Amino acid sequence: MKKLIMLLVMIMVLALSGCSLLPEDSPILEGEYAEMSGSSNSNKKKNKKNKDGTQESVEASTEESTEESSQAESSDASTEATKETSQEPSEEIRYALEKDWTELPEGGETNPIIERESRDKVILVVEDGQEPETPETEEYSEMSGEKKPKPQTTKKPVEEEEEELPQVLQSYLTGEWKDLEIVNRRSIAVMFPNGYRAGSANNSPRLKLYGISKASVIYEAPVEGRITALMGVFEDYDSLDKLGPVVSARDYFIYQAMSTDSIFVHDGLIRMGTEELVNTDRVDAISAPTAGVVDGVKDVFYSNETIIPDAGKGYTDYFDVTKLKETIEAKEYATEHRETFEQGFLFANDSLATYPNAPNVTKIWPGGKVKNNGGYGNFANMNPHFEYDKEHHLYYRYQYGELMVDGMNNKKMGVTNVVLKICHGEERTPDQPKLDYLAFRVHGEGECYVFTNGKMIHGTWKKNSDTSADYLYDEEGNEIVLNQGKTWVCCVWQEYQDFILVE
Repeated sequence: MKKLIMLLVMIMVLALSGCSLLPEDSPILEGEYAEMSGSSNSNKKKNKKNKDGTQESVEASTEESTEESSQAESSDASTEATKETSQEPSEEIRYALEKDWTELPEGGETNPIIERESRDKVILVVEDGQEPETPETEEYSEMSGEKKPKPQTTKKPVEEEEEELPQVLQSYLTGEWKDLEIVNRRSIAVMFPNGYRAGSANNSPRLKLYGISKASVIYEAPVEGRITALMGVFEDYDSLDKLGPVVSARDYFIYQAMSTDSIFVHDGLIRMGTEELVNTDRVDAISAPTAGVVDGVKDVFYSNETIIPDAGKGYTDYFDVTKLKETIEAKEYATEHRETFEQGFLFANDSLATYPNAPNVTKIWPGGKVKNNGGYGNFANMNPHFEYDKEHHLYYRYQYGELMVDGMNNKKMGVTNVVLKICHGEERTPDQPKLDYLAFRVHGEGECYVFTNGKMIHGTWKKNSDTSADYLYDEEGNEIVLNQGKTWVCCVWQEYQDFILVE
């Protein structure tokens, strides 16, 4: 009898002290231990924030026992410890290294993010129709209630910042995860021809471009003769030995190179409108020593007649990428992005921006299917166009009646995004039609059509200055979110935009 009484007394003492004889995984204590570990759904509700950033009081689940409530009230220290442990960041908040990017998802209805990546702050990923929550950090203390918070910069000592920088970041040009060194360094913008043949003779060999598939962004625009030229912007160039053929510069291509803070590479120039610009300190250029160039570099350009056998004059000059580093050092150009650099394109995080309400478009002809003088219309039914591959989320480029491939590796030219940037254009020498020198307004703002994931978004492009990036907005004024990968930008002559055709 005494033993029984002593056993009952011990049980009462343990109960009053908050201890239990039950195992930790007992269902009776499941809610308490889940709350202490910060993984209970009811506990997350308790820490929910209002739009103005204040704490919202949410009643605990009715399934919580009376015993748990009395235990919480009996110990202030225990309650504070519970709160500190359970206040984890919202699921919409993530750091840059939380997961690595591999391939585009196969589909899904994930909505795009509304905030671009930054190297030194928490990233907000907000579902469509939700207000962004304001995490309890100094970096976001001034953003309460904003639907689209502006990027914040954390002021840190240089030594500390260098130690805390992640080893990979989302590329400013593609949104893909790349090495920190590649993302932070300046890219190179290289001029390529885009004719049907590598020469002016009817029997000249077909033109193929060496290394063009490695470009992160490709800009295309009309040139004299009413064909187009290309400019590839390269950030991943370490594995390349050469690029080319390299051709002449036009000023509107230089302004697009300045949009990405790129070092501009060209062989020759159209002197009207370009000579003065390329020779100023406003442009960091690597130029072949040709007419109109003040400070040309000879050793980094060379002629190679074996890559395209029997190529005509102007189609045999290549840029030696292996000498790029020493050339940049000799010219004393900045190797990392300068203070004027802006990230224009806004990319989705590691999910697919789907735009379910936008019209479906699988084929794009920037110059239509009939012959015209807009630059994209020289070959009627063989005009350049893009076809969307739903399986790979890529737009493949066709021109001159066949799929475009890289002359270096025979790789098909496919990009994740296509942008038609409508620009006002005019002839520089209307009194000398044989010259046919053109000018395009790539500054200011204009109409645009953006294609991604098989969808078409109509909107507006803006470029506020020479060094400003291109920004893309939809009809409601929101920035258009591109999907991760390469982008092809076609500068379409406004006076010929009626020829644009989509299916």
